[in-house]
This record gives sequence, structure tokens and C-alpha cells, in this order.
Amino acid sequence: MRPIVRACCLLSAMVLAGAAPTLGSDRVCTVADPTGTPLNVRAQPNGGILSTIDNGSSVRVLEERMVGQKLWLRIFADGREQGWVFGAYLDCAADAMKSAPMRPRTPPG
Repeated sequence: MRPIVRACCLLSAMVLAGAAPTLGSDRVCTVADPTGTPLNVRAQPNGGILSTIDNGSSVRVLEERMVGQKLWLRIFADGREQGWVFGAYLDCAADAMKSAPMRPRTPPG
């Protein structure tokens, strides 16, 4: 099989499996974790925690990936790539069908 055909077949299989990334979206979003705690930033979707990012922080989306039925986003913030976050916890202006609350809950205190 020719290399280009092989690559197209592989990409098609990834799309059908829901694993193909969407690159370069350049959307700017705000961290809006409904628990009111900082959002975990992970090495990969569902991976180990690298750091956290505070609610209200602006991030740029570099890549999107569906894992099962969940959207994961690779983000850029504070002048560097951060890692992957659960997409439902970002408030993006273009997200008309967002499943999580648009604004985080204010912690009691």
C-alpha cells in the first residue's frame, strides 16, 4: 500500500474511533472549574497531574481530543504550554453547548 494511502487509512480509523486530535484551534478560554478549586493540568488526557491553574485564568487552546465521550484540551498559558485539561471546565465563547456551569461557584468563606 502506498504511504499516502496508508496515512489516510490510519487517520480515518482514528477519526472513527474518536481519537484524532484537532490542532491549532487558537481559541482563548477562561478556566471555570465548577468546584471552585484550581483546575488540574495533566501530562495527557486522564494522565498524571503536572500542575494546576487558577479559576479565571485565560488559556489558549492548542489541541482538542475526544477520549471516549469527554473532550480534553491541550492549553498554553503563562507564556508556555501547560498540558491537558478537561474541556468541560473551560469557558470558551464559541462553546454554545457547554455541559459544565459557565462560571465557577464561589467558595464559602
